[in-house]
Amino acid sequence: MPDPTAEHSSKWLDFESKIIAPEQLAGRVAVVPRPLVFTNGCFDILHRGHVSLLAEARALGAALVVALNSDDSVRRLGKGDDRPVNTLADRLAIIAALQAVTVVTWFEEDTPLQRILDCRPDVLVKGGDWPVGRIVGNREVGGWGGKVLSLPFIHQTSTTGLLEKIRRL
Repeated sequence: MPDPTAEHSSKWLDFESKIIAPEQLAGRVAVVPRPLVFTNGCFDILHRGHVSLLAEARALGAALVVALNSDDSVRRLGKGDDRPVNTLADRLAIIAALQAVTVVTWFEEDTPLQRILDCRPDVLVKGGDWPVGRIVGNREVGGWGGKVLSLPFIHQTSTTGLLEKIRRL
């Protein structure tokens, strides 16, 4: 008799196939449906604000690519000596497990511009704390006819705020 747990386990581990190395990104997005939406960030401690933003972003297209700052890139942002809390491998797996996400990758640089150029999204999205004019890739995406959006926050939550709360406890 076949082991039913083997099939069950592999079905739920499929999310890891969404994790794509930067050098493979262009090839992978060439076969995903359009319009393609792109966003990026640290996504260090996943919270309701992150999940809401990603769901809203996905609703704007047929596929969503998320690019995460590498651990070194997070550290260069000056968010604190103890950041990121979660390693890149853990953050990639957590984001990949979300239904809204089609592909997740990362960038070592200070900005995601090369990943944006790799996948040429139809829609570029950031959270409401980013004015459209300051969103990296704004000029490039607009130049090829895409849209750039700053989505208002539905839930006022931040990883920095959560860490401050934890430290007070």
